[in-house]
Amino acid sequence: MTSAAVERDDDAADPLTGPTIGEMYARIEAYYSAKLARHGAIPLGVDWSCTATQWLRFVQLLKVCAFDSPFSLIDLGCGYGALAAFLAETHPGASIDYLGIDLSPAMIQRARRRHRGKPATRFAVGRSCPREADYIVTSGTMNVKLGYPLGLWESFVRAILLDMRRMSKRGFAVNFMMSPTPGAPPGQLYCCDPATLVRFCQDELDCSVEILRDYGLKEFTVLGRCTP
Repeated sequence: MTSAAVERDDDAADPLTGPTIGEMYARIEAYYSAKLARHGAIPLGVDWSCTATQWLRFVQLLKVCAFDSPFSLIDLGCGYGALAAFLAETHPGASIDYLGIDLSPAMIQRARRRHRGKPATRFAVGRSCPREADYIVTSGTMNVKLGYPLGLWESFVRAILLDMRRMSKRGFAVNFMMSPTPGAPPGQLYCCDPATLVRFCQDELDCSVEILRDYGLKEFTVLGRCTP
């Protein structure tokens, strides 16, 4: 799906290349664009159940950020801009250079309309981080694996995490499911063990890792902090 009216900001050095990866991204984009078309710019439109749990996830992800000084933030898989709205409401005095990236042109159009007139809040169509930022966060982007084989999906997850680490100067945050939601089709959701992510981050990403769990959802959040 393409749109000449929506600026594309894909990274020329995107490490996630190849026909299989391209097909995966195309299917993911189609999946979420269809959710948006069906439900609109609400949590269900990005496959979350409600605003309360969506914002609870944002609270965990943003624990990687230090709000006492200005910083830049990339929201990878930003959807219709819910995190930007959350930041404006909960941290109105913070100085944040925000860039939202999403596969779906339709999502980016909604996000831009919702946040028009805010020069420090920008959105672009893309699939990876187009520039360095102090922090990079992503919420739920790797949970729906659409029936792909586990090994292939885990390679996909590792590639995204490597890109987030490469482009983050101070830290990154991402959430994962620990168990599938009731009624989910077999093979639809990706669930993993926190210990597996800790080992990968420590061994391959060269960062300190904190795992947040027990915040009322069957999932966990990984906070990766980069050492100077």
